[in-house]
Amino acid sequence: MRLSDLDAVKALEAQAYSHAWSRGNFADSLASGYLAELLSDADGQLLGYFVVMPGVDELHLLNVTVAPEHQSRGLGSQLMQAVFEHGARLGMSLLWLEVRKSNLRAQSLYRRLGFAEVAVRAAYYPAGPQREDAVVMRRPLGRATGVVARAEPDAGWALASTEPGSLSRLP
Repeated sequence: MRLSDLDAVKALEAQAYSHAWSRGNFADSLASGYLAELLSDADGQLLGYFVVMPGVDELHLLNVTVAPEHQSRGLGSQLMQAVFEHGARLGMSLLWLEVRKSNLRAQSLYRRLGFAEVAVRAAYYPAGPQREDAVVMRRPLGRATGVVARAEPDAGWALASTEPGSLSRLP
């Protein structure tokens, strides 16, 4: 993900979420050197992306999004597999994330991918006039912890990697 991608990223974010990240959230993440990758089809249409914050021995998944019209096709699993591979390559031990308590579909995917629920953050997410709790989940990295769907070469989509060198900068 680059600054030049942010118009498309922001448009997809707005389609996917009622309380979407701002362009500034994405720009700040890129400026901080966070891991950020795009998933596009063969024609260059943006299908999804992720943003991950590296820390000391751990990664924190800040945002993972698949275009609503392309969900349930294994793309979320493919994005998460790329996150796992980054974590293993960087020698990270754990991957953390928060997910809306009401987002049972995402929680189910995360459990299939080896995540376990470890806590609940009260009133973490905006949700109209009230706030919604977040389920905190974690997964060990650096070892296989389950089967993850992978794209076949002829599936018509591929990850666009971050620029070389951006992975070594920590916040």
